[in-house]
Amino acid sequence: MARTTPPFRADHVGSLLRPVALKEARGRRERGEIGADELRAIEDREIAKVIKRQEDVGLKSVTDGEFRRAFWNYDFLGRLDGVEAYLGERKIRFQGPQPKPMMLRVIGKLGAYRPHPMIEHFRFVAAHTKATPKMTIPSPSSLHFRYGRDAVPEAIYPAMDDFYRDLGESYRKAVRAFAEAGCRYLQLDEVNFTYLCDPKLREVVTKRGEDPAQLPHVYARMINSALADAPADMTKAMHLCRGNFQSTFVASGGYEPVAEILFNEIDIDAFFMEYDSDRAGGFEPLRFVPKGKMVVLGLVTSKSGKLESKDELRRRIDEAAKFVALDQLCLSPQCGFASTEEGNILGEDEQWAKLARIVEVAEEVWG
Repeated sequence: MARTTPPFRADHVGSLLRPVALKEARGRRERGEIGADELRAIEDREIAKVIKRQEDVGLKSVTDGEFRRAFWNYDFLGRLDGVEAYLGERKIRFQGPQPKPMMLRVIGKLGAYRPHPMIEHFRFVAAHTKATPKMTIPSPSSLHFRYGRDAVPEAIYPAMDDFYRDLGESYRKAVRAFAEAGCRYLQLDEVNFTYLCDPKLREVVTKRGEDPAQLPHVYARMINSALADAPADMTKAMHLCRGNFQSTFVASGGYEPVAEILFNEIDIDAFFMEYDSDRAGGFEPLRFVPKGKMVVLGLVTSKSGKLESKDELRRRIDEAAKFVALDQLCLSPQCGFASTEEGNILGEDEQWAKLARIVEVAEEVWG
């Protein structure tokens, strides 16, 4: 059965490959050759075009492709009150090329709210589409997992519980502001639950003095706090992946270590789940998904241009349906196509072919 509310049977994670004109404009802005207003005008033009392209391919939800961001996470978190983005040394590394070493740290008490610039980013999308506008922001755990205590000075937060509480409060106010702007489809991009499925990264957490078995519970409480004021008619989604930079990754491991917490302790309506490779494990953890929650199967990889066959996708949907009802499933790419402005290693035509294939298969499976 088709769906009239998100997530849709054919959906997508959010980020899209940046067109050449946008990349050139951002480069010119960094070199001081154009001003902020000129860059914004080019962003507006390219976002309006990419919204129409999403509509034309048959998607029922659209984003701005994250065209105004350099990174999926730093651009949002670095503008929260009490947080600073800076260049430093990455501690969690990709299996291949490394992104620019942007870092985050707490420089003051969290919990206050200043108008976030991404509220206007959402308003622009909503004003330029008749489809459902979707907003993507990083999960609050992204301010903690990569750095641990190093990002949270004891002089500001002697007790980490106070940090988690105030970070949840900051997010709660931001979520309410998005809701007041009309957002009814909000997605938290959450890599850290999946990083905690990797034995090597669990060891990293243990070595810095934290308990990898308890951290998912801490994050669950913080996410629930962040979403506490979301209106009843807002779809609250979470995207899970194991890292995405120029078609490389960070982590490996199936969802089993966190599945029960993920599906039953967090107030999330829909889970976009990476399932494009063996690194994500099998579908067995989906047995923990309760009635009423949706799983968007990320079966189409965004990391390469090779187009998945319809038969292959239908076979894997059938496999997943052994563990959770078919009516609770949807289809999407496993991640965005450009978690950073560099983008993954495939062409724009290949990206759109994959999104069209998702729409085509979803219509065949669910009508």
